[in-house]
Amino acid sequence: MHNQQNSQLRTSSHPPTGRFLLTTAAFVIVVAGMRTAEPILVPLIVSIFLAIISASPVFWLRKKGIPSPLAVFGVVLGVLGVGVAFILIIGSSLDNFSEAIPRYQARLTQEIDPMIHWIEELGFQLDKDMLLKSIDPGASMRLVANMLSGLGNVLTNSFLILLTVIFILFEASSFQNKVGTAFGDPKGTFSQAKKITDAVNNYLAIKTVVSLGTGVIVGLWVWALGIDFPLIWGLLAFLLNFIPNLGSIIAAVPPMLLGYIQFGIGRMLLVGTGYVVVNLIFGNVVEPKLMGRKLGLSTLVVFLSLVFWGWVWGPVGMLLSVPMTMVVKIALESSPSTRWISILLDSEASAAQSVNNKSQDTQPDDSSSESKHAGSVSLHT
Repeated sequence: MHNQQNSQLRTSSHPPTGRFLLTTAAFVIVVAGMRTAEPILVPLIVSIFLAIISASPVFWLRKKGIPSPLAVFGVVLGVLGVGVAFILIIGSSLDNFSEAIPRYQARLTQEIDPMIHWIEELGFQLDKDMLLKSIDPGASMRLVANMLSGLGNVLTNSFLILLTVIFILFEASSFQNKVGTAFGDPKGTFSQAKKITDAVNNYLAIKTVVSLGTGVIVGLWVWALGIDFPLIWGLLAFLLNFIPNLGSIIAAVPPMLLGYIQFGIGRMLLVGTGYVVVNLIFGNVVEPKLMGRKLGLSTLVVFLSLVFWGWVWGPVGMLLSVPMTMVVKIALESSPSTRWISILLDSEASAAQSVNNKSQDTQPDDSSSESKHAGSVSLHT
């Protein structure tokens, strides 16, 4: 009795405010550590996501009777080939565009002089140099180039990433047995890990298909309008479509400026209209229909996760912001003490469904307790 009172005193000595401050301090320390360890953690995270994507085809090849080493190396070589081709195409296109920037700047100066003269006739004074800096196509492309260089910095660790992916895929087959030995609950723990991998796989597969469709149509649209470098704008639309909310806006700026420089404001508006239509169709119709409620994240949470992970890990964090937030959400669902945070991260429909499931889970417990109580009463009578 005395020990029970002491334990109650110890638990009451930590009020909710103290626990909140302790949790906040721990969160700040973890985030600071993540930012400090970015050179190590970012290649590791990229390796894990690549391994999750590659695991399904590896398991499929194993079921077809292909030995495990051949299946792993075959899938890894395929992923590596796609990545190398992608980098070569983007690199050569960026080099060609960089060489053409002085020519575009000269055209921009010629195009903007009549506009400045017309605005000054209306009584407004404009600084020509400042205006040219504001709409400089080189500046917008430098923003995109900085993002791509951030990805390139990660790819400098490509050998480390490649080895890590190979080792993870080799260990994947024995993962369930290791989890069972380590935690003593192989079914529960493995099902939770499978839920995470399935969610990430579904999201990345659907997002890749949608981004590929977006990139192809955008590339064909700007090519039909006669905009220079349609291949790079299609690739840029494909890549930046993985960044929610802001990616499609950033991808539209350079080709719109080129449309104005090459053909005038009418062609610029046509380019922008094409981007708006494509993103409305794929972003608001195709992607929600394919993804359904599998994402389960509110729009606000998606945007805040983009800002947070971008601040922590730069361009890679922006690209992987939604998958990483999904992993955090699923992990929070596994514990009753943190499930409320997962519900706050949910979209409205998904949150309501989670609450209903929770209430349904508690109903059998109530009925069972009532039956036990009735049984005890009958025994006493």
